[in-house]
Amino acid sequence: MKKIGLITILIGMVFALGGCVPGDGTYTSDPAGFFWGIWHGWIAPISLILALFNDSYRIYEVNNTGWFYDLGFYIAVISGFGGLALTRKNRM
Repeated sequence: MKKIGLITILIGMVFALGGCVPGDGTYTSDPAGFFWGIWHGWIAPISLILALFNDSYRIYEVNNTGWFYDLGFYIAVISGFGGLALTRKNRM
């Protein structure tokens, strides 16, 4: 019963986060800024999986503000994936 609940929650999270992934720029009117860059950096792995199956998804927002969006995106990617290295145990 616990496994079914966990799978249901994970599928729900994928659908919820799937609505916020970067697209191809056709439906966005305002360019993505710093905070959207942070959000897109955090959900980059989910964006990558969705982009493998559908060409309308992107990992990186095409319609962005430039340097400020890039800063937020890279801060989130580095902090998210770089933080995983800190939790690993050394086996020496």
